[in-house]
Amino acid sequence: MLQDVLMSDVGEFFAWTMPWDSVIMAYVVLVILLILGFMGCVLPILPGHMLIVLAAVIHRLWLGDESCLNRWTFVALLLMWATAQWIEWASVAAGAKFFGGSKWGAWGAVLGGLVGMFFFPIGLLVGPFVGAFALEKVLAKKELRPSAVSGIGSMVGVAFGIFMQVLVGVAMVAWIVVDLWLGA
Repeated sequence: MLQDVLMSDVGEFFAWTMPWDSVIMAYVVLVILLILGFMGCVLPILPGHMLIVLAAVIHRLWLGDESCLNRWTFVALLLMWATAQWIEWASVAAGAKFFGGSKWGAWGAVLGGLVGMFFFPIGLLVGPFVGAFALEKVLAKKELRPSAVSGIGSMVGVAFGIFMQVLVGVAMVAWIVVDLWLGA
């Protein structure tokens, strides 16, 4: 009998405080995932843009209609995520091509970037350079200087890609913050 009374009081207490705690926890999780997602826009170890989308999805699922994130936010986030993925792959190859590399240099830069991810952080820049340089030299049969220029172009493409990844990440986070602020 005493247990039933105590449990009913405890249940009433948590029923009264739980929604407020739940809202706070939802925002804490949102902020943590947004920070990790933004860090992932620079660090290829973390799936940055995907974490930002995941933060919005979890927030919406956790709070339901109280979340204030509308469906257009998710459409915009998915479009920005797709754009970020395209930029990530295209910028390395475009850098090699822009600096006079052939299709072999572009493919070498992409492959070198993939291998370089396993040797973070140095591999992030060195991988595309080595890949572009090697395929330009071996498969495109270019001389040393044009092969090196193509490799440098791939490094410029990586730097440009990271810059654009950060811009897209900022836009995604800003979209979520503004939507939450306007919906509140």
